[in-house]
Amino acid sequence: MVHLLRRIQEEDDQAAFRELYLSLAPQLLKFAYLYIKSKFIAEEVVNDVFLRLWHRRQHLDEISDLKVYLYVGIRNGISNYFTRNKEWEHVDIDTVSDVALELAIDPEQQMISSELRTRIETAVAGLPPRCRVIFKLIREDGLKYREVAEILNLSVKTIENQVTIAIRKIGDEIYLRTGEGRPAERSSNI
Repeated sequence: MVHLLRRIQEEDDQAAFRELYLSLAPQLLKFAYLYIKSKFIAEEVVNDVFLRLWHRRQHLDEISDLKVYLYVGIRNGISNYFTRNKEWEHVDIDTVSDVALELAIDPEQQMISSELRTRIETAVAGLPPRCRVIFKLIREDGLKYREVAEILNLSVKTIENQVTIAIRKIGDEIYLRTGEGRPAERSSNI
């Protein structure tokens, strides 16, 4: 990604910018859609953030973490949209729907049996809304705790706690559905 940023900044390379956009926009669209239940408006917000990035291309070296910069830009763009359009219903992070939080299928998940994958997806869907969003940003989007904390304007400790809760609840759900009990319970019964 660094080579793309360098080409964009130093050479005004539109092909590099397009490549950057195509690699990052899908994750950002999902994030925007969590808050704005309109694909069109989510795309508009994401495109506005990338347009601002293009206009600031001569200063890309001043951005310390591009992903965080883009996610925060999306968050701020959504906030600005709600400010300008009072009639649009604001979706708070604590009321995010399950629909937008499906886990992406990657090679690792393909190796997991269909039944186990279904259990995991059910368990993730059953998480409290904020916990689901945090889990999704870390698990699916691959962001670091610090990045998610900055994006959602929360402390790193809150992120750590939410991930711990998510993992515990997902584990409990999986073991509950298999009827095997938690690993510690199984070993104590031996």
